Amino acid sequence: MPDPAANRIRVANAPCSWGVVKDTEGPGAITWLQVLDEIAASGYAGTELGDWGFMPNDPAVLQRELSARRLSMVGAFTPIRLSDPTAHADGEKTALRTARLLAEITTGTPDEGEPFVILADNPGPATHRVEFAGRIRPEHGLDDAGWQALAEGAERIAAAVLDATGLRTAFHHHCGTFVETPAETARLMEMTSPELLGLCFDTGHWAYAGGDPVEALRAYADCVWLVHFKDTDEATVTTSRTQGWDYVKAIRSGIFCDLGEGSIDHAAVFAELDRSGYEGWIVAENESPPGRRSRLESAKQDRAYFASLGL
Repeated sequence: MPDPAANRIRVANAPCSWGVVKDTEGPGAITWLQVLDEIAASGYAGTELGDWGFMPNDPAVLQRELSARRLSMVGAFTPIRLSDPTAHADGEKTALRTARLLAEITTGTPDEGEPFVILADNPGPATHRVEFAGRIRPEHGLDDAGWQALAEGAERIAAAVLDATGLRTAFHHHCGTFVETPAETARLMEMTSPELLGLCFDTGHWAYAGGDPVEALRAYADCVWLVHFKDTDEATVTTSRTQGWDYVKAIRSGIFCDLGEGSIDHAAVFAELDRSGYEGWIVAENESPPGRRSRLESAKQDRAYFASLGL
């Protein structure tokens, strides 16, 4: 009998695994068509949109190319400067632009679900959050007014997206932002409606921020709407902290690695997702430095790792 989790959980990849990451590596000469070709060739069932502008914003073109490769659209990472209330109106427009594109891309079959707006904080000029990522202390965080603005902005955007498109918004705790640590994530989730805002849980970001991914999934089982699998190289993580690297240098130096080669017990993470009855997507995000192996080779290796878990 096949593992029932294989009927509930689908596996995708994302353009960031090909180096399409704003302000870090950059896409270089790689095209969105090559990324889709290699995601499909590696055996994944879906993709994320990637940075706005990397893939076409014509839904008919994007739908045609996804369908040709039997890929679904899982969601789109959408960073907004949430702690600044004067940025909320423009942030809402940005999120709605993304949501309307996603809403016009059909998923193909009902069991695949609808794509998510993956909302994240953008700290703007607060460069200390990038500087101290992975070793955030309480004094690096927001004051009460900042938290109120951030929570209100997240709810405003999630409500606007839902009203305009029917799509849901999952919040991505993310290193280098004002919602990085387990304590910061808990505060945001306590301040927002669970009907409006779910959680995009990222194992690598959680671990680099000092948390235990399995414990987190136990705590947030009811509000995890999307999952990212990202592995961390513990030796490089330790060096990044002792040497005081900022987040960009830490990524370029290899804090993240191929799935199964790092310190995160993703088998235990998957077991907890299975135990809780999680239904949805797991997205591989492999932001290992270029040159160790080709992006296609890493994608295939990561897909083989998922297969070893029964997916």
